[in-house]
This record gives sequence, C-alpha cells and structure tokens, in this order.
Amino acid sequence: MQVIANLWGELLTVLTAVGTALPYILAYVALILLLMVVWSGVKRLLRPRHDYGSLKTVKFGDESAVASNTVASVISIVLIFVLWGAFTGSRLLPGFLHMPGPFQGTATFDYTLTGPDGATDDATVTVLVHPADVTTADPEVDPGTGIARNDSIAIGMFRSALLRVSDNDEITRDDGAEITAIDGSPIAPGGAVRTGFGHVLMTPKGTLNIAPSAGWQMEPIWLPPPEAVWSQAVTIARDGFRGASLWEHLGYSLFRVVVGFLLGALVGIPLGYAMGLSDWFRGWFDPIVEFMRPVPPLALIPLVIIWAGIGETGKIILLFLAALWIMAIAARSGVSGVRISKVHAAYSLGASKWQVMRHVIIPNSLPEIFTGARVAMGVCWGTVVAAELVAAQTGVGMMIMVASKFQNTDIVLMGVIVIGIVGFTIDLGIRWLERLMVPWKGKG
Repeated sequence: MQVIANLWGELLTVLTAVGTALPYILAYVALILLLMVVWSGVKRLLRPRHDYGSLKTVKFGDESAVASNTVASVISIVLIFVLWGAFTGSRLLPGFLHMPGPFQGTATFDYTLTGPDGATDDATVTVLVHPADVTTADPEVDPGTGIARNDSIAIGMFRSALLRVSDNDEITRDDGAEITAIDGSPIAPGGAVRTGFGHVLMTPKGTLNIAPSAGWQMEPIWLPPPEAVWSQAVTIARDGFRGASLWEHLGYSLFRVVVGFLLGALVGIPLGYAMGLSDWFRGWFDPIVEFMRPVPPLALIPLVIIWAGIGETGKIILLFLAALWIMAIAARSGVSGVRISKVHAAYSLGASKWQVMRHVIIPNSLPEIFTGARVAMGVCWGTVVAAELVAAQTGVGMMIMVASKFQNTDIVLMGVIVIGIVGFTIDLGIRWLERLMVPWKGKG
C-alpha cells in the first residue's frame, strides 16, 4: 500500500507540473496557428496560386500535396531562439522583448513588533538584492531607538533568506515579543505579505523569510542565455575540453555511431531479407528479434562493459546491437510489403528468382529499409551519448557528463545543441540518399 501511495503522489506531482506548463504550451500552439494564418494571408496577397496544385480538390492525406514549408521552419527556429532569449534576458534581444526579470537593487519594508504588554513599535529592514555570483556584505543602517531596531540583509537574485529581526531588538521573541504586521498588513506564523520588491513570509516559528521577486526569467544555472552558450562553444572549440577539442569529441562519437550502425545494417538487412523470404529463417530468428527489439540498448550497457570493457569495442558492440534489430525488422517489413502482383508479373515475363530479387523485391523494400535506417541512426546517436555518459574519456556524452557535475549548464546545453544538430544533419543525409536511390517513393 505504501508503494501505491508513493506512486500516486508521484503521479500527482507530474500532473501538477503538466498543469503548470499547459498554459505555456497552449500559448505556443496558439502562436503557431496565428502565424500560419498570417503567413497564408500574406502569401495569397503576394503570390496568388493558379497552377495545377491549386486546382486539387483532395489535399488531406495526399503526400504529394503536403511538403515542408521553409518559411514555417525558419519562423519556428527563430521563435525558439527568441523565446529562449526572452526568458533568459539575452543581450541579443532588445529590452522590450525580455520577460520580467528578477528584482535587483535596494528596497525596504517595515515590520511592527508587539511586546508582551501590548506596546508596539515599527522598524525598517533594508534589503540589498545583488547578483547571485557576487558576495556582498549587508548594508549598514542606523539601528535607531525604540523596542524595535532597524535591520539590513543582502540577498542574491533568485534566492531567499531568513532574518531574525528580533535579534537586535530591545525585547526579543524569547521575551514574548512577536511580529504582527509587515508594511501595515497583519501577518501571523505561516502567513505572507506582498511587498514592492517581492514577498515577506513568516515561518511557523516566527522568523521572517524574505523572498525578492524572481520574475519570469530563468536563473543562468538552470538556463543560460544563448550568447553564453555560444561563447562556451567558441572557447571549447578553440581551447578544447579535458585534453581534446570539440571536433575531436564529436569525431569520436561519430566514428562509434557510423561503425556500429554499418555493422548492424550489414548483418540486420540480410537477416531481415532471410526472415521475409523463408519461413524457416522467420521461425528461427523471429523469437530472438522480437525478444530483443523492446530491450532498450541502455539496459545492455552493464553487460557489454562486463563482456568487452569500457573501450571502443564495447561501445561499438552496443551500437551494433542497437541498430541490428531495427534494421532486421525494417528489411523484413520491406520484403513482406512487396505487392505479390509485381512478383507474379515478373515471373510471368520469365524472370528468375535472382532477377525477381534484384529488380522487384530489393527496390520495393528500400523505402522501409531507409525508414529503418533513419530510426536506427537516431537510436545509435542517442545510445552513444548515453554510453559515453557511463564510461568514456572522449565524446560529446562525456563532455556533458563532466560539465553537469560542476553545474556548467552552458556546456551541457551546448552539448545538447551539438547532438541535435548532428543528429538532424545525419537524418537529412539519409533522406537525401533515399530521394536519390528511391525516387519513386510516395508516387505510386
């Protein structure tokens, strides 16, 4: 029952997080739809369509009628960077595009101290909010006179701090005194009062917790601005990271992926053809393939390390296994999907089995194989990064892992962007090769 209660609590936490993010997601979707409508109107004004495509009556589901809109792609990428810069206060954007930032500067608030005899007195707390990476002493203030004395405190941006204001008062909490108001607003233990610079909360024991406004911008340790990530990329490309340049780290990762993928394809494609053409091979290997297919490659990392160590051989074996089953299933699906009418037509024209294989089965199975190759390459690229997170001296994954230990978020984010760019480039290359070798895909 305790396990169920824990899982239910975790589920509620996830649902709460989703609910918090939902308005932002809906706003992003609304922005996409708005820009689509605006661009469609602009395009009709600038270039009315009078070609064959505009005369089509059926477009929904027609692959030839739907192609990637370059303008939408450009706007999407630009918008992502604009949002990134807006929520990080990037210097690359004008100030009016920035989201409200955290409070920085000097502010004050008054608190009312009530003694055990009912006597009250007010005092002022001066709050200095400074950059979190800078150490600053508490500002000097005149304590004044009365049973309540003035205080001061220095707090880093995005931070909060506890202040026992009664420590220098004439009568303290131990004497029965208590704080009853902040800036004239009543407050009790567990309560909070909003001030001009943030909030002042009171703990259950009566200590004030001062929380300056954090604004909507992200703290750099969570999400650095784009220029910080770019600066870090230039530095690592020039000076290297842990004894190797950025290109060397990337080269090692690419080498492992390409070799592992090619080995997986060289074994997986013939295996898939054999399973698609022979019931004996299908019966022999189908349980093995279907058993290994849902096993994530990351689950094999400990076993591969035990068998082959943490060197290059182990990583390539892991990537080989990641690509093998995907390519085998893609090739098997490609062979199984060949129209039997085409095979019968080839045999009726006197084709041999090899000619049917060469001119019918292989060409018609290539689209499925290329789809499998795109999936396998993506899995291999993600797997090698994860493998380098566990055990590697070089590679993009190792760079991310080391940087995360020292909370170098800019390096981590730079590594993530590099991984995404390289993965996208690889996918574009496979798609280009597919268009070159399978020009008939989607056309009949």
